[in-house]
Amino acid sequence: MNRNRLTRRSFLKNAAGTVVAAAAFPYVVPSSALGKAGTVAPSNHVTVASIGVGGRGAFNTRSLMNYGGQVLAVCDVDQPIRKKMKNIVEAFYADEQRSGSYNGCDDYNDFRELLARSDIDAVMIATPDHWHVPIAIAAVKAGKDIYVEKPLGVSIEQGRVLRDTVRRFGAVFMHGTEQRSMSQFRFACELVRNGRIGKLHTIKVACPPGQQTGVYPPMPVPKGLDWDMWLGPAPWVQYTKARLRPGPGQGWYFISDYATSGFVTGWGVHHLDVAQWALDADHTGPVEIEGHGLFPKDGLWDTPLTWSIDYTYANGVRMNFTDNHTNRQGVRFEGTDGCIHVTRSSIDARPRSLLRSTIGHDEIHLYNCDSDDRNFLDCVKTRSETCSPIEAAHRSTAVGYLGHISILLGRKLRWDPDKETFINDKQADRMLSRPMRSPWAS
Repeated sequence: MNRNRLTRRSFLKNAAGTVVAAAAFPYVVPSSALGKAGTVAPSNHVTVASIGVGGRGAFNTRSLMNYGGQVLAVCDVDQPIRKKMKNIVEAFYADEQRSGSYNGCDDYNDFRELLARSDIDAVMIATPDHWHVPIAIAAVKAGKDIYVEKPLGVSIEQGRVLRDTVRRFGAVFMHGTEQRSMSQFRFACELVRNGRIGKLHTIKVACPPGQQTGVYPPMPVPKGLDWDMWLGPAPWVQYTKARLRPGPGQGWYFISDYATSGFVTGWGVHHLDVAQWALDADHTGPVEIEGHGLFPKDGLWDTPLTWSIDYTYANGVRMNFTDNHTNRQGVRFEGTDGCIHVTRSSIDARPRSLLRSTIGHDEIHLYNCDSDDRNFLDCVKTRSETCSPIEAAHRSTAVGYLGHISILLGRKLRWDPDKETFINDKQADRMLSRPMRSPWAS
């Protein structure tokens, strides 16, 4: 596969060196060379690099290796973490059955050095949220396909820019919301889309609440951590452990400089994405939003602890999104003839007979795959759209941020999902983007 990807990269590099030029000649590389039109790509291996390999990034890297991805490089600004991941990767391929032509795993502090390599097909990005889009855009412009952990950046504007870049360069994109590859979520959405609960009128979504902590004094930067690079586009501040890893969790999840709305979008996007899928809303969104939330009164973490957000869609469907202190965890669909409640571990329905339904050949069947990681690798080979493509990723993430903006402003907002702007509300429009510390930009 590397030879074909190198051809594509060479084309992108030489096509006047611009995004526009790359878009102007989308068929220079024969589709057969990329595994399209029923052909098979020259190699079964997709060469992969992982950027951000602590926690979720380590899990994704292992999974991609298990599904046949060949990890050539890892990148993390925390030296002990990246060295540990490098050792894990090389130990995996030390097995004689997996070694093949494998030449080892390199590790990097700076993602730009990794992206300059021409032998890498795809990049998995599992950094803190504030780095998702800047790295993803750089990766796409370097000719890589991308798997980006959720949520899609830290603003609606970032999502738009990445969407447009992915489209322009023809990159394969996967969003790490996970649940579109889980059979119970797909089945629930198919039941709704095929009218099994009658006319859908209400959706209730709930995810874990936010968290709070105390005040932490500045501390010396740990050895091996590039703190300035970790901050990147976020405002510069002195290091303290609660910003990075305060204990069992990770503090950055609940700091707006790195995760704009905390768990509202950071966790909520998993279930909001399922709601959007059932609504057939992958290219649109709500038209009215009204949210209320409770924030920490002091301490370092500053994102919502609890919230309740009401959304109205153009077709009249209403959605209430809360933390799970109010609604039951998961996604509940209510229609004129029944209801369905689905979580990662269960699916229930009224009447129960809904769960014995069979989706007919002439009915709506949604994208069927059993693993985001395997699906991503398959799509890199075939140049197909993944189960969680860029437009759906952008729209589902936007739902969370729309709710957060309403919480911050304390009032109902009207949204134009076609123009992706608020209606007659310049104050709200200014909150669609956020500044980035020089020299970084989306």
